Amino acid sequence: MATPVHFDPQIGEQFLRYARLVADRGYVHNTLGNMAIRVAHPDYPHGVAYTKHAEISLEEMGMTNIVITDIPTSRLLYGSRMTSIGHNLNREILRLRPDIGAVIHVHDDATIAFFGSGAFREVKVLSLDMPFILGKPPHYVPAHVDVEADVGPVKDFIAETNVVVLLGHGITALGRTISEAYHRLNSLTAEIRRNVEAELLAALKGTSPLYRSAPEIALMYRHAEAVIYPSRAEKVMQGDAA
Repeated sequence: MATPVHFDPQIGEQFLRYARLVADRGYVHNTLGNMAIRVAHPDYPHGVAYTKHAEISLEEMGMTNIVITDIPTSRLLYGSRMTSIGHNLNREILRLRPDIGAVIHVHDDATIAFFGSGAFREVKVLSLDMPFILGKPPHYVPAHVDVEADVGPVKDFIAETNVVVLLGHGITALGRTISEAYHRLNSLTAEIRRNVEAELLAALKGTSPLYRSAPEIALMYRHAEAVIYPSRAEKVMQGDAA
């Protein structure tokens, strides 16, 4: 018989902290958008997922609005209110990516407008930030594909990315921790705003934005871990030497 799943108030406080940070960034406008944090449990091989229930926004929620679900299924393990359809995607990402411990999904204005303009098909790289923080290229899901209602296509791309851009919809950022997912979300949206400003200024001055080349970007992705987490890279090198 499975051990009862008890609510950990420390995880709850962490969830609320990042819910506030996400809301303060202007990512939250209504009850849509959510987060999920994986927590290990002896009776659940994939762990369990802390998330908010449906019909409340990340901006307005409190500790009592957090529920815990299974990961391969939508079964509630703690709490009594159902989650939104978007939790299907969060759970599938956690199921397929055992290295990922948290997911953030938001409907960012700049991202929706950027791609909705019809002028851009991808986020181009101006800064060092995005490739180093993301660690892998963003994946773009066409607007007609609803990976929340049908998560089937997720298995085909999720191993090769840490940020999923749902065109006409929003962004799902993945991280080993909720902090890493938050930083990846912020880095992508910052680069989108930089793209917009660079394109506007270049058009005003009759120049072309100085986007980084494909080889430069590939090199940054390849060395992202060592640049952003040098202590981890050092441990790996020490382990190899041993």
